[in-house]
Amino acid sequence: MSFFARPHYSSDATQFLDKLKADKPQLEQEQREGRSLLWDKQIDRDFQSQATASTVPQQPYVYQTGSDHT
Repeated sequence: MSFFARPHYSSDATQFLDKLKADKPQLEQEQREGRSLLWDKQIDRDFQSQATASTVPQQPYVYQTGSDHT
């Protein structure tokens, strides 16, 4: 065992999460379902490459219209 280890200590946050998981055993599955709605998406590589190719390069000063009015 490490000299710095505290074997019988658990933080308040750890205790809260352990209690939450014990009270709601379905919580982890609900989190996975929520993640799949927002983050786990299939990427259409053709559309992504078309979108990247169709971007217009931005000027260094975005409010400059291109005409030389000085």
